[in-house]
Amino acid sequence: MTSTLRITRRAADRLRAGHLWVYRSDVEQPDDTLTVGALVTVVDNRTIPLGTALYSTTSQIAARLISRAPAFTREQYLADLRDRIEAALTLRRELTPVTPENNAHRLIFAEADDIPGIIADRYSDLVLLQLLTQGTAQDDVRKVIIEALHGQLAANNESLTIWERPDPRIRELEQLPPPAAGPLFTNASPPEAAPITTTFDLNGLRFHYDASAGQKTGAFLDQRLNYDAAARHVLASGRTGRALDVCTYQGGFALHLARVCSQVTGVDQSRSALEAADRNFALNPNLRASVDWVEADAFTLLRALDDATRNPASVASLPLEPGPFDAIVLDPPAFAKSKRAAEGALRGYKELNLRAIRLLTPGGTLITCSCSHHVSLADFTEIVSFAAADAGRRVQLLETRAAAPDHPEVLTLSETRYLKCLICRVD
Repeated sequence: MTSTLRITRRAADRLRAGHLWVYRSDVEQPDDTLTVGALVTVVDNRTIPLGTALYSTTSQIAARLISRAPAFTREQYLADLRDRIEAALTLRRELTPVTPENNAHRLIFAEADDIPGIIADRYSDLVLLQLLTQGTAQDDVRKVIIEALHGQLAANNESLTIWERPDPRIRELEQLPPPAAGPLFTNASPPEAAPITTTFDLNGLRFHYDASAGQKTGAFLDQRLNYDAAARHVLASGRTGRALDVCTYQGGFALHLARVCSQVTGVDQSRSALEAADRNFALNPNLRASVDWVEADAFTLLRALDDATRNPASVASLPLEPGPFDAIVLDPPAFAKSKRAAEGALRGYKELNLRAIRLLTPGGTLITCSCSHHVSLADFTEIVSFAAADAGRRVQLLETRAAAPDHPEVLTLSETRYLKCLICRVD
């Protein structure tokens, strides 16, 4: 029998409108009697049931709805979880089938697949699993996931190894124990030879993947189609000389632009990310461009490049030749981790875009991205327009893009609508 969690009217209205989260501030019933990861029946302030949720004793997201039916048992949850995982994998086969050119994609996307607290990404023969809540970081959940993934992904004895790698920040917020040292599953022989590294293909380009390294739990699979679109628009512009990829991470945009441009520079403040980017470049010997990597802070470098372009005599030596550039990509990490940080994030986006617009040659291409879900598409587009006005340049919006379809959006859950990518022509 599940416990009961009474919530405010505001929170109840949000759930009835299709949202799936209950915040700690919306809980009316004292919650000190509820246990770690428990299933709770969520009720409104009139005790009318709204559904069953996974409860967290520590997170600001106190409960995540898993069913609109009340009093779900753990057995019902696990059976339902198995069905939802199979539905998610079926959707991926429809949207992003594995091909020789693309064998990496997101398999499970938490609330977007109606599977709160669980993310799984595939990189060729490796699957990386994240269990993000107290209610999902449990052995019975792991067992269901492993059985479902093995049954669907390794049906023909294909190589498959599943590693659990939780996001460090989420693990701290949820107070989760560390994962097991070894893989959750492998059909490698012997099991001790289970791979932790692999290479995978994205749009026909080769990339390294190391499950034990990197500042993120994975590569940016959500940008897969945006990488390709960026290269396509740059080629169409006829301006295919110098390209600058700011916050390149492991070189996703840079390597795609290297297919169409003659010179590409990737910038990141992480030396290890740039080392990974260089390894990825070496995997693709057919790329036409000269590619180099610069370790630098994005704001500092763009400001210096802008100053050097407008007043060459006043600026000291730079790690690369000043502009103009034919294409610039801005793909920074999320600036706004909370609603309170959104205003500062917008200032940061304006600064980056202002400098980039000034640095582009007439007819050049700007590819500018935001992955802050607290910054809406409308606000992001507006701030880029403000940057264009301040730069005194006419900027045409050619295409507005989002995450690849293996990262589906739920219209009633704005948190799943996080990635914005604007492709613009700058006159």
